[in-house]
Amino acid sequence: MSTFPSDIEIAQNATLQHIRKIAEKINIQEDDLEYYGKYKAKLPLELQSENPKGKLILVSAMSPTKYGEGKTTMSIGLTDGLNYIGKKAIGVLREPSLGPVFGLKGGAAGGGYAQVVPMEDINLHFTGDFSAIEKANNLLSAVIDNNLQNPKFSLNLDPKSIAWKRVMDMNDRSLRQIIIGVGAKANGTMREDGFNITPASEVMAILCLSKDLENLKFRLGNIFVGKTFDGKAIFARDLKVVGAMAVLLKDALKPNLVQTLEGNPAILHGGPFASIAQGTNTVIATKMGLSLGDYVVTEAGFGADLGAEKFFHIKCGQSGLKPDAVVLVATLKAIKHHAGMGDYELKVPKVSAIENGFCNLEKHIENIQKFGLNPVVCINAFPEDTVEEYDKLKSLCLAKGVTAIVSTAFVDGGKGSAVLAEKVVEEINKNTANYKPLYATTDSIEHKINTIAKEIYGASSVEFSPKSKSQLKMINDLGFNEFSVCMAKTPASFSDNEKLIGRPMNFNITVREFEIASGARFIVPLLGDVMRMPGLPAVPNAERIDIDNNGKISGLS
Repeated sequence: MSTFPSDIEIAQNATLQHIRKIAEKINIQEDDLEYYGKYKAKLPLELQSENPKGKLILVSAMSPTKYGEGKTTMSIGLTDGLNYIGKKAIGVLREPSLGPVFGLKGGAAGGGYAQVVPMEDINLHFTGDFSAIEKANNLLSAVIDNNLQNPKFSLNLDPKSIAWKRVMDMNDRSLRQIIIGVGAKANGTMREDGFNITPASEVMAILCLSKDLENLKFRLGNIFVGKTFDGKAIFARDLKVVGAMAVLLKDALKPNLVQTLEGNPAILHGGPFASIAQGTNTVIATKMGLSLGDYVVTEAGFGADLGAEKFFHIKCGQSGLKPDAVVLVATLKAIKHHAGMGDYELKVPKVSAIENGFCNLEKHIENIQKFGLNPVVCINAFPEDTVEEYDKLKSLCLAKGVTAIVSTAFVDGGKGSAVLAEKVVEEINKNTANYKPLYATTDSIEHKINTIAKEIYGASSVEFSPKSKSQLKMINDLGFNEFSVCMAKTPASFSDNEKLIGRPMNFNITVREFEIASGARFIVPLLGDVMRMPGLPAVPNAERIDIDNNGKISGLS
């Protein structure tokens, strides 16, 4: 069955239901909904239980390629598939960032007949959560700079020590390192500053890890700003701005209810990237989904070496959540890419390339097994795939003790993921999931980094730059050594060099520098040349996006 854009439009118009009907499916009363138009709503925090009874399914993927592996599409397809076989399932996913929407990847609302809708709203401003996070972040920045030139209320903050950055939800490499306060004295203190993209903001991380408003304010207060000239640490609470930041975030803290094309409930909330942040949706949304449904499908961005690792160590570590099953998404294209095949070769059937490129997926499977779970592999089907290639991949997975299932959710919706859904339920019913972290919170930051680098990436050793060594001493002096580690690196490789595809061996990784997220209770080592403010590609997706005189938008998906 081929899929054309017009088919999707017809399907969307035919199946898009009033949000009240979606809420009824999971026993949410209309009085609990805060409507944002006809097809989306905010949900009150009271709908989450502290110890929910639902089963949690994590979807991650093999190392991504430029072709796209369809992790979000497969997550939505699995949600529909579970409902198709009669289960009460909810998709609990991240919100898209405008950076990829206007940059390289385009929108992040799924694809084909496995989409969350209204797609255009979700990919753009949605309910304003990203804007609120951006404003709260930049309010703190403004207050910091205001304090620098306020002699009466000065905290004696050393401008050179300020660790807090401004953020913007756009790819703009020119803002990575800037000088502010140029000109007259009234323009502020001249100093170096920089921007991260909004998904990398610590405010985003805090929103995603907070359990309620009180916890949000506590975490915001713990944001490390910098040091005074005499070496005293300054936090956001010292600037008396936490209340104002929380006011800006009061609605953003509430999860967003939307729907899949098949009219099944989906909760979208929070949107940190997995390459440069923790890569998972909010704890509140996940617990709410587990409180309202029997099964929750969530996802952790990019490859499992980033998204899943951070899901286990950061999100589970801080929330008490434990996954009941893991799904790893793979495509034959990606496996052939990791076998070293070029763009022009990827559509050519080649069973030997599946065998050669399996090493990448194999390492991800082994990594998930190290955490005490046996994953199910979801093969996202493409028209040029062959049965012979599927059979080879299935046999390779079986040799690792793992089942691989082909999903045709892109063209068949929930029906195309029914077999996958049945297998995932079967795995859950075995009750063999035994999640365990690979490091303890009491381990040193160096030990945590080495554990991830060697156990998850397969690195031989970790090298620390002189700058990172100095920052590491400060981190330990500040008492942040029991925080989790949130690695920032290229998603294209297990290493910090995107050119080392497949399953690289005998490589080192380099920690260039650190960023501190004390309110989120993690430390961010920046590996290789990764940046927390991406740049636009030579031909950005923004050039393809348009709106006609009738208000019809094109180029977003």
